[in-house]
Amino acid sequence: MFTQPLRLVFCILLFCCVDMAQAATVKALRVWRADNYTRVVLDLDAPVRYNLVLANNPTRIILDVVGTDMKASLAKLPLAKTPIDIVRPSVVNDKDLRLVFDLKNKVSPKSFLLKKSGGSDDRLVIDLFDAEPATNVAAPVTNSTAINNEPANIEALMGSDTDSAPAKINSSAEAATPGPSIVTGRPILIAVDAGHGGADSGALGPKGMREKDVTLAIAKELTRVINSQPGYSANLTRTGDYFVELQKRRDLARDMKADLFISVHADSFTDSSAYGASVFALSRKGATSEMARFLAQRENDSDLIGRVGGVSLEDKDPQLAGVLVDLSMTSTVNSSLQVGSKVLNAISGIAPLHAKHVEQAGFVVLKSPDVPSILVETGFISNAAESKKLASPQYREQMAQAVFKGVRQYFAQHPPANTHAGFAAATEKSSTEKPSPAKTMAEKSSKTKTVAENNPAVERRHLVISGDTLTDIAAQYKVSMAKIRKANNMKNDVVKLGQTLKIPAQ
Repeated sequence: MFTQPLRLVFCILLFCCVDMAQAATVKALRVWRADNYTRVVLDLDAPVRYNLVLANNPTRIILDVVGTDMKASLAKLPLAKTPIDIVRPSVVNDKDLRLVFDLKNKVSPKSFLLKKSGGSDDRLVIDLFDAEPATNVAAPVTNSTAINNEPANIEALMGSDTDSAPAKINSSAEAATPGPSIVTGRPILIAVDAGHGGADSGALGPKGMREKDVTLAIAKELTRVINSQPGYSANLTRTGDYFVELQKRRDLARDMKADLFISVHADSFTDSSAYGASVFALSRKGATSEMARFLAQRENDSDLIGRVGGVSLEDKDPQLAGVLVDLSMTSTVNSSLQVGSKVLNAISGIAPLHAKHVEQAGFVVLKSPDVPSILVETGFISNAAESKKLASPQYREQMAQAVFKGVRQYFAQHPPANTHAGFAAATEKSSTEKPSPAKTMAEKSSKTKTVAENNPAVERRHLVISGDTLTDIAAQYKVSMAKIRKANNMKNDVVKLGQTLKIPAQ
């Protein structure tokens, strides 16, 4: 039985312990600029409570974080292209951290907390959305418990535009890749997705290597390779270091009416000896291996960076439901497995494989009901030997060339009907059938195609794939081997797998 003085001492000690348990430290403060908003992330060593107010005259954001001190440096924050002029730290109430963000432009702030998970610290995320002057209204945003404070309508917050938003995506035949201007169909459209980005660095490798940087470099190279090929066009889901939520990436591919979605990754595993490239397709029933399950869960968890943690990640397209979704997804998954197999086989020519077949897992980013989708693990960034290769621009180019080789082989066998490749396939088929009025039309269109391909003003490129010879290439473009050798400074008739040849006009 406590006496009154002892009870008072006990209560004071208990209060101090609770107060100490709630103390937190800001370990780092990071800033990224996306297309229409700026993201500020506070990395914390414990959960926090906070209060955020948008104030006017002058325009500024006042952030109070309860029971928290500042260890992060604010000296080299990349603020030049953001609405933030300066960040000023101070202490209020003897224990609370106050950060004042002086603003150059009006913004609409949203904030939320992310719990510690998957090797990441607790984080306080503040998104500063570019705002029109008329819509900027000062309003407090408070948080009294360690839960997300992000609105449920994340799509509205993320906006309809990113650097690769639909408004910047050309899906018409007139907006084809640099290549022959052919009027017999649109180009084959490919959405190339660089995994992770912004506050989500992805896997980490030696010497500070970050997955988000590796994937963006390979994705950009793959896009360049695709766009250099006649009859193909590619667009990136992100063009810089910012986060795009997983479902948004998938939706961008659907918005551009892509024929294929390729998500590029370079993951890690708990065992640093794990190595090899892999290709994944969506599984409707479950993963095909422990590695597939591990990687899928890792990638799905990364979506918490840009979403409310409690929101389901299942596909919620209101236009497709029930049996219709099942039928569509089954066809799409089958196509994904076919193109994945071609890509995996092509990659095997330059890299060891982690698995000799296309694996399947429940990656959210692959859950498109009508766009064949694959995820390419270019290697394990956690493996010292593979991380060294992934850091090499030459190896990244080889990987991009190999991926496209597989893609091209797939579409050579399964060309979309309304594309140039589809028209060419239909023309070739009709030439083997009995003469008909349709054949006459096809021959006429084929002549138009030939004239376009032989136009001296057109710059043409040919990617060497398995089985190609200089004789075959010369015959295909109706150009002498001597001209091809001269245009490419070739000393002999040997062509190399993955080599891109300039094809001169006749």
